[in-house]
Amino acid sequence: MAQQDTEQEQTTGAGVLPVDDEGFVVDTEDCEQRESAYRERGTSRPITVVGNPVLHKECADVTEFGDELARLVDDMFASQRTAEGVGLAANQIGVGLKVFVYDCPDDDGVRHVGVVCNPKVQELPAEQRRLDDSNEGCLSVPTAYASLARPDYAVVTGQDEKGNPIKVRGTGYFARCLQHETDHLYGSLYIDRLSKRERKDALKQMAEGEPRYPVVANA
Repeated sequence: MAQQDTEQEQTTGAGVLPVDDEGFVVDTEDCEQRESAYRERGTSRPITVVGNPVLHKECADVTEFGDELARLVDDMFASQRTAEGVGLAANQIGVGLKVFVYDCPDDDGVRHVGVVCNPKVQELPAEQRRLDDSNEGCLSVPTAYASLARPDYAVVTGQDEKGNPIKVRGTGYFARCLQHETDHLYGSLYIDRLSKRERKDALKQMAEGEPRYPVVANA
């Protein structure tokens, strides 16, 4: 996800991140250290943009949690930093696997850094579905923004990069990021949720803008 317009040591049997009393990962500690470690091991790759087939179909489940996935995650953090994004899905660098990374603040300015494989957004009960219609952008639709209503609280389940089951929750801007990146891995971009007129306007913004990071030109 684009920015809004306006190695941690493991213990035996534990996940990459600690969890709180409710079983959610604690992704707000040592953020700079963890993000830097991923990024410095990785190689930045260009971003695929709307129209590239890899963005428009559901990605494959991650089933191998070894060195190859670790290298992909490192490259994703490096690519995310180059593009100045707050979230990045694997298919945005051309890899059709269900994994996304994030380095995103919530509405209170608290930084969250983590990795989710095989994510699923939990359905919220009606009383928790308060919609936020803030602007949304996407690294794969560079220079374009549009208002899009999404729940301002999200819970995503999945696995970390070692295959451990995890739960991640977010509010506000971070909730939007979690939903946005999960959508990517099922072949959906945020502009697919817009009206025809709004989608057309977003694509016009993209056509008239100039990406600030390397992108893969569509054939």
